[in-house]
Amino acid sequence: MNKLRVGLVSLGCDKNRVDSEIILNNLRMEYDVVSDLKQADIIIVNTCGFIESAKQESIDTIIEMSEYKDDFNCKILIATGCLTQRYGEELAHLLPEVDIMLGVNDYDKLNEDIKKYIENENDKVYSFNYSDLNINEGDRIITTTSHTAYVRIAEGCDNCCTYCIIPKIRGKYRSRKMESILKECEDLSQQGVKEIILIAQDTSRYGIDLYGKKMLSELLHNISEIKNIKWIRILYCYPEEITTELINEMAENDKVCKYIDIPLQHISDDILKAMGRKGRKSKIVENINNLRKSIPNIVIRTTLIVGFPGETEENFNELKSFIENARLDKVGVFKYSREEGTPAYSMKNQISEDIKVERQGEIMMLQQKISREINKSKIGKIYETILDGKENEIYYGRNYEMSPEIDGIIYINSKDDLKIGSIVNVKVTDSFEYDLMGVVCDEFSK
Repeated sequence: MNKLRVGLVSLGCDKNRVDSEIILNNLRMEYDVVSDLKQADIIIVNTCGFIESAKQESIDTIIEMSEYKDDFNCKILIATGCLTQRYGEELAHLLPEVDIMLGVNDYDKLNEDIKKYIENENDKVYSFNYSDLNINEGDRIITTTSHTAYVRIAEGCDNCCTYCIIPKIRGKYRSRKMESILKECEDLSQQGVKEIILIAQDTSRYGIDLYGKKMLSELLHNISEIKNIKWIRILYCYPEEITTELINEMAENDKVCKYIDIPLQHISDDILKAMGRKGRKSKIVENINNLRKSIPNIVIRTTLIVGFPGETEENFNELKSFIENARLDKVGVFKYSREEGTPAYSMKNQISEDIKVERQGEIMMLQQKISREINKSKIGKIYETILDGKENEIYYGRNYEMSPEIDGIIYINSKDDLKIGSIVNVKVTDSFEYDLMGVVCDEFSK
């Protein structure tokens, strides 16, 4: 008897992607995993429920996949993830086309629930249990390029920012045991992964709940001992939690990319306080200066929120001035999304959508100019570059300054037959707002 085929759509952040990869691995023994959803008998949509645009994308995707029941092979439609955890009972009524609906802690029950659905003559299966003790971890089917993988080092969040629903969806902060993370990194290296990207809702607090102190620097050191891992990258590192030990480890460890993602969200003390953020402008500026002093070639990425309730023209101009002066390498800008169930939802002085759009555009245009100038200064420099792929006879890849999908890429002209996943030296010959052009300048690869 042929196995049923399962396909999955993963929406939202990289932490959700890790969940999706665990789901696929849990199902691979019972079902054939396919990438072409038109072939799939079972389609899973792993949803995001973080902000309004993500919620809408999740619902639209579920509705689109439901049409595969009529147009293609789909017999069972499953929805899981943050949106279903947040709105499970409501969605069960609004989306009757979904056959199985699970929350974020029920992935290990998916095999059982599919069998239950089939055996019970297509009775709907809903499960939205939640436990702060659970961490989704285990073997995965990697859906990124074969040489890069995300590794989640903690689940949940204790920061309780006033705009954010994640603690109510994902629960309190809980670190994974270091030995579990190291085993996962070792296994990934055996599969050919060269670049490990560490993620969590807040990577900087790693270990504080398990070991009584922040252990990110020690984790970086231990991962770097794994022979075949070449690059280690850190995302979602809160600025006020950065320690001297972490800075020193980044500066001294050749395998740790001189790159850090620090979600600032704003710079005005008034807005940071209203957001429930722990850091303040003076400490943020001090930490950025310390990073740059200790690691001269460090690349700093951040995300910002404009249009938060009560953001005055003065607050916004302070943010613009900071961006002009700080000249951060990578900046993402989001409009504030008013989310029910968060303290900010009920705050006075909500900002109109028109002003949010205008402010987002202003910051993006300002950063585009800065990015263009920074990139222009790289012409003539040589960078180790990991090759991600080839399209229309042009290779493309990333140097240490570029995280996959959120930062730019380097387009590479080469007449040689290069191996995807190898690391080669590339000399930059031209630059754009976010991307670079270059040529391979030696024959050595790693």
